[in-house]
Amino acid sequence: MPEFRIDPFPSPAELSTLWYAAWNTPEAPDFSRILPRSLAHIGAYHDDRLVGFVNVAWDGGVHAFLLDTCVHPEMRRQGIATQLVREATRIARERGAEWLHVDFQPHLTSFYRACGFRPTEAGLIKLA
Repeated sequence: MPEFRIDPFPSPAELSTLWYAAWNTPEAPDFSRILPRSLAHIGAYHDDRLVGFVNVAWDGGVHAFLLDTCVHPEMRRQGIATQLVREATRIARERGAEWLHVDFQPHLTSFYRACGFRPTEAGLIKLA
């Protein structure tokens, strides 16, 4: 099982490599601007290589938001994503969040339900 690190601040190269493998897109977000504002982020490392990641954004109050959960395809189906979400939940609670929100695609419903998330009514406007 990988080592899970709280707030590791991976390098842009590490995040880009994982992002490309996990999302099949060449451009990772500019995490150098994002992570310092996050409530927490968790990295999963195997042999000192970033193989999983999740970011916990927040509103500065009681609401936190799970973002960018990903695991390298070579490391999937080993419980890494589940452990990332559990760690994110634990840390968010410890740091004062009372609510943890997540948006996800329909094919991930069973995963997030297994992690304890329940459906809610929510509004959404696509801005771009």
